[in-house]
Amino acid sequence: MVLAIAIPIMIQNGITNFVSLLDNIMVGQIGTEQMSGVAIVNQLIFVYNLCIFGGVSGAGIFTAQYFGQKDDEGIRHTFRFKLWVSAILTALVIVIFLISGESLIQIYLNGSSDGGDLAAALRYGRQYMLVMLCGLPAFMMVQTYASTLRECGETMVPMKAGVTAVLVNLVFNYLLIYGKFGFPKLGVVGAAIATVLSRYVEMAIVLVWTHKHKEINTYIVGIYKTMKIPGYLIKKFIIKGSPLLFNETLWAAAQATLMQCYSVRGLSVVAAFNIANTIANLFNVVFIALGDSVAIVVGQRLGAGKMDEARDLDNKMIAFSVMCCTGVAIVMFLIAPLFPQLYNTDSTTRHLAEYLIMTQAVFMPQNAFLHATYFTLRSGGKTVVTFFFDSVFVWIVSVPIAFVLSRFTGLFVVVIFACVNIADWIKCVIGFVLVKKGVWLQNIVSQKE
Repeated sequence: MVLAIAIPIMIQNGITNFVSLLDNIMVGQIGTEQMSGVAIVNQLIFVYNLCIFGGVSGAGIFTAQYFGQKDDEGIRHTFRFKLWVSAILTALVIVIFLISGESLIQIYLNGSSDGGDLAAALRYGRQYMLVMLCGLPAFMMVQTYASTLRECGETMVPMKAGVTAVLVNLVFNYLLIYGKFGFPKLGVVGAAIATVLSRYVEMAIVLVWTHKHKEINTYIVGIYKTMKIPGYLIKKFIIKGSPLLFNETLWAAAQATLMQCYSVRGLSVVAAFNIANTIANLFNVVFIALGDSVAIVVGQRLGAGKMDEARDLDNKMIAFSVMCCTGVAIVMFLIAPLFPQLYNTDSTTRHLAEYLIMTQAVFMPQNAFLHATYFTLRSGGKTVVTFFFDSVFVWIVSVPIAFVLSRFTGLFVVVIFACVNIADWIKCVIGFVLVKKGVWLQNIVSQKE
């Protein structure tokens, strides 16, 4: 049952990340500056992506439980709330990037020029960013629809749409980056156009299927007749969802800040982290999908009032996630030296990327435990707890460690990265205690307050 939910998500995320890897390699074949410029912009857009994820996930806690109660009207209200939040966030982010995008990219280019031309990296990053902004509305709509479909047990359609989109992305990357078969040779701009095009293809597939299959998606009937949401529900969604939105936003901003801390060591470090993170994302799909399935499976049990079953399932799913990721991590560690060889960059950057990939592999089981724990707490609506557990922790512990060690010591950047991950042991202990105590075992849709 768990794998029926997790595997389609793994396949979708896996193919998406595999194509991102190929995309990354294609850009990496042009040069270090192009790869670094694109990597910086993607790091910034990652903050937006997680803002949207946080925005839809807050209401998504209720969607899973409403589905457990077979309450279509409740699902409609959560869908409309997701759409409002996503639209506001997207408009805000587009304005911020248009006004301050170049300054944000520049923050990552204040370190040494080891590894390439900083001015060129800035120029390529700005070109890439301006095109990528065109794809944000499509990403917003896909997340609103796909998250609702998954929370209602339909994981295959988002997977198929995602697979189609990444194939479109891959084909047009090849055509537009290198100028093949009569297409213009656009470099990083071509990579951005291919990504934007794939976003709209994915959006079209998900929206058309959802509205065409009303007999399955009964909640979609009349979904746009009104965009009004009852006041008491808005209050509930905001109370439960705001900490999640702030958490995802602050966590993503913290990841961007951590990368900025590492970037003071030179452009080669930015390039190496780009290579390592792209590979890690490919392997991380296992614990990410299992974490998502925790939220769905456990959330539905909580909505149906099956508390003992929810606890039992949750314990098994956390253990299963850690066990699976231990095996994946061993494979990742062993093949780490191979990936950096695919990039057209210097040997220093390649060796640095290899060490970073190995370090990420070592800490993968730990991250699997933390991810599953986070989604356990979230499934029961403990969003304030997850806010402190996740983003507050990274800002008061992880970021200061990276900031101090990168600027005031001569430690190797891989050692600094490992120290940041070791600090998460504190979070592992806290997560274990909270899950064991069962503070998350509650039905949050049983009463209309």
